[in-house]
Amino acid sequence: MPQNISKIRQIVITISLVGVFFVLGIYIGYGHRPEIDKVMLTNKETAVTTQADFAPFWKVWNTINEKYPGASKTSDQDRVYGAISGLIGSLNDPYSMFFKPDEAKSFEDQIAGNFSGIGMEVGIKDKVLTVIAPLKGTPAYNANIKSGDKILKIDKKVTTNLSIEEAIKLIRGEKGTTVTLTILREGNPDPMEIKVVRDIINIPTLDTEQRKDGIFVIKLYSFSANSANLFRNAMKEFVLSKDDKLVLDLRGNPGGYLDASVDMASWFLPEGKIVVTEDYGTSKKPNIYRSRGYNIFSDKLKFVILIDGGSASASEILAGAMQDNGRAKLVGAQSFGKGSVQEVVDVTPNTILKITVAKWLTPNGVSISEKGLTPDYPVEFTKADLDAKKDPQMDKAVELLNSN
Repeated sequence: MPQNISKIRQIVITISLVGVFFVLGIYIGYGHRPEIDKVMLTNKETAVTTQADFAPFWKVWNTINEKYPGASKTSDQDRVYGAISGLIGSLNDPYSMFFKPDEAKSFEDQIAGNFSGIGMEVGIKDKVLTVIAPLKGTPAYNANIKSGDKILKIDKKVTTNLSIEEAIKLIRGEKGTTVTLTILREGNPDPMEIKVVRDIINIPTLDTEQRKDGIFVIKLYSFSANSANLFRNAMKEFVLSKDDKLVLDLRGNPGGYLDASVDMASWFLPEGKIVVTEDYGTSKKPNIYRSRGYNIFSDKLKFVILIDGGSASASEILAGAMQDNGRAKLVGAQSFGKGSVQEVVDVTPNTILKITVAKWLTPNGVSISEKGLTPDYPVEFTKADLDAKKDPQMDKAVELLNSN
């Protein structure tokens, strides 16, 4: 999502929830260390307390120097970076990541929004690189890429063991260039190749529709920096419509700003009601986000939220808050399950560590990152429905809103 580079120092949202590049963790010891380690230990900020045996790490280090033919082509600093990446990889967390200098620059550009690509959110699900959702109007959306598509190859690069950040780096590129994705889609026995031309991504936010049957529909595509203000305008439009039936469509919404989801939830909850909890485990007390209490709607409001496998992160926070507080019914399919919080830490002036510090819990204490949200009314949306231009999930929402 576009935001100022200064925001890098703040807690960043990532959901949530999905596999990671498995590499060997490392054991750092004091004996048998090379000269570079003596320098590092001199500059360390805090003492390291561990009972791990360091000897295997240094034996491997020295064996590389003695036996590997290309050892001289790899700098000691590159090996240190590799060791740090291995240490982070041992956490088995898809969103904890160490960025070397070139990767850190790319990450900063991403946060600032200075990039071109194809416009889709990806994650690792069941150890496979998977499309969370393409954003409306982007090259990925126009190329008919779907939520749940498994990405087997990016150009000629097999995605097995690629981290999310590595995959994103391969998918992005200069405007006008082409990336070829080898996709395996549910219901199709064979993989297919989809060529997508990269472009500057302008992230859409929301659309509204006032239906003839008295139902007001808000389609929210992302929780961007300006989404809270746009949602406020949509609420005003809904009130002026004098309808009392609302559908919030969060299908294919990969999330975004936490603050935006809290602000949107505040339109429907009394002040002080829990929207989401950041659970830090035993490291510190949980951080609880509560409704700001706009709460302009009475109990007569009929409210349905549509979710699917492309609903992630901030979408799950908003939908979970509405479900647990009894404010709306959820219709559709299981959400993605992207519910963790990352903090960005400067390791050196030109390297960055993005590390998971908390997990999101719904007001009832359910971990979003475990399995996502379960709809109150599960409704399948098949390829046959899509081909026939039917929307059984929206049909079910309309049925519920018109039932009483």
